[in-house]
Amino acid sequence: VQLQASGGGLVQAGGSLRLSCAASGRTFTNYFMGWFRQAPGKEREFLGCINWSGLSTYFADSVKGRFTISRDNAKNTVYLQMNSLKPEDTAVYYCLAGPECSRYDYWGQGTLVTVSS
Repeated sequence: VQLQASGGGLVQAGGSLRLSCAASGRTFTNYFMGWFRQAPGKEREFLGCINWSGLSTYFADSVKGRFTISRDNAKNTVYLQMNSLKPEDTAVYYCLAGPECSRYDYWGQGTLVTVSS
């Protein structure tokens, strides 16, 4: 499956941003979809995932309560809604697809999010 994230940009601290990830090539509903990020000089960080139906989500403690994930299976798209953004949320954000929340087989190109203080 091919994945393309979009929606990144520059936002002030406290603001919100919604990222999108469009999938193509295989049956979208076969996959859990996850979001990761990687900040400069840091390891890749898992943010959260959503199951095939969109009824179940899981989030890392670092973003729980601020970030939500949703999906529109008719559009083959998954979203990451980010609220109350902090400068430490600055990173390249990636969407992934896989058979379960803890395992991913496909990565997309990332989108850069910069949060200014």
